[in-house]
Amino acid sequence: MKNSENQSASQRASLTSAGQIVASIDRLFRSVLSQVKKSLGGDTSTERLDAMQVVSYELAMLSADIFAAQSIVLYAEQCIAEAHDSSFEISLACCCTAETIGKTRSRFEKIKYSVGLEEQSLVEVYSSALVNGFCRQYLDPQAVAEAGREAISRAGFGRSLLDEDKAIIAASFARFSDEIVTPLAEKIHRGDLIVPEEILTPLREMGCFGLSIPERFGGTSPNDGEDHLAMVVVTQELSRASLAAAGSLITRPEIMGKAIYHGGTEEQKAQWLPRIAAGDPLCAIAVTEPDAGSDVAAMRFKATRTEGGWLLQGSKTWSTFAGKSGILLVLARTRSDPSLGHKGLSLFIVEKPSTDQKEFSFTQDGGGKLEGAAIPTIGYRGMHSFTLFFDDWFVPNENLIGGDAAEGQGFYLTMKAFAGGRLQTAARANGLMRAAFEQTLQYAQARRVFGKALSEYQLTLAKIAQMTWNLRACHEMTIRVAEFMDTGHGQIEASLVKLYACRAAESVTREAVQIHGGMGYSEETPVSRYYVDARVLSIFEGAEETLALKVVAKELLTRAD
Repeated sequence: MKNSENQSASQRASLTSAGQIVASIDRLFRSVLSQVKKSLGGDTSTERLDAMQVVSYELAMLSADIFAAQSIVLYAEQCIAEAHDSSFEISLACCCTAETIGKTRSRFEKIKYSVGLEEQSLVEVYSSALVNGFCRQYLDPQAVAEAGREAISRAGFGRSLLDEDKAIIAASFARFSDEIVTPLAEKIHRGDLIVPEEILTPLREMGCFGLSIPERFGGTSPNDGEDHLAMVVVTQELSRASLAAAGSLITRPEIMGKAIYHGGTEEQKAQWLPRIAAGDPLCAIAVTEPDAGSDVAAMRFKATRTEGGWLLQGSKTWSTFAGKSGILLVLARTRSDPSLGHKGLSLFIVEKPSTDQKEFSFTQDGGGKLEGAAIPTIGYRGMHSFTLFFDDWFVPNENLIGGDAAEGQGFYLTMKAFAGGRLQTAARANGLMRAAFEQTLQYAQARRVFGKALSEYQLTLAKIAQMTWNLRACHEMTIRVAEFMDTGHGQIEASLVKLYACRAAESVTREAVQIHGGMGYSEETPVSRYYVDARVLSIFEGAEETLALKVVAKELLTRAD
């Protein structure tokens, strides 16, 4: 008993050290931000930051790394407060912190000459007795392997701290995923099929499409606030079964519902939010353009006033679920002056017929035409992403979100709505990682190589340990951001968790494939699907580079003291 108590005290002391180390890295990071802002003369305009893209990118990724470490340390502290035995959770937090020490130092090294970071400042943070002793303990291969062994023993990645209400929601959607989605997932992926009604109909009945819509409009979110955590919990469980055929179904109603709720007229809210919440019609987002990508200000797609409404002209691309959807959220230039940039953009609700086909062409009575063609992809199959061509497609005045008073405000509404989409993307990454993690635990124990199970080898255990703490860090980051956003904050944190979780998903699914060996590269095992699906996460809902440079770095430097 005494040895156990001593070990517990030692571990808690290590967790305290982890918190102190992360805090010291964060202080160094904040001082670098201040120095960079000072060197810019306080000018954080896009033009100035474009001249220092590498520095901006590393600053954004540093912020994400630090946030991840802070989140998993906080998680371990909460586990201690709620239960006596938190040795596993503490071990994960400390191993993750040790890894963060190396990752962040490497990022600082890349930019130290550009930002005027003195070597002594790095030495004070990274070569202290505290850091050296901590890394000696938690980078030790035996300690890391032991964390992997414990993950296998527990068949999990640490204690869940969800309250009873959210735990019930998670269990309900986990059953649905296991019973309905999982048996269909491989068939949908290999055949590049559209999401079937066997999945859509019960999800409508379960309220899946109304998670971000207030109860008074037919959704499940509270009328006096928001419940992002419910959306996160549901997304994670659905994505565990299939990223494209289940987990991503919530993204479009999340974005479109928020755009209408925050920017629409009362009439638009009453007309559209109940229908979106019911999943009838399904919806899609049409923002990206072939020549503009994530550069919203450079968009050329235009809407021209005509009698009773607007005529849409131009192309959109990577519009996921645009065929099956009955309504599109379309960002269009309503003010022709190019110097207005993003200030000349507006949002429209565009109605269209629904189709399961990969190519379509619709013509309105007045002659307007809308054509679409699905883009072949290596993964993320089931919803299909389309390139769309609008030729004088008519949209009535009442479908301009916010009405005439909001004309030209489309960019701001889009960015606000996309914050929820980024959080939801992080939740999708979490579900995908968890699926890869669970499959890997099973395979590593069953597969024997050179007379032993894979799970008995130190390197396998170390890989599993890293998968485990990455998954836990991402899970806790996502929960924290959901809580921030429920209070009306968390915009930059939503971008940080997307940056980190999407990168982590690539790493975790890669290791899942690697541990499976040749079987991991075969479509006979689902980890091959997880791997190709994970690759899209850093691209959509804000490409990693654009998010880091244009959103995160800009906001960090603007806020810097």
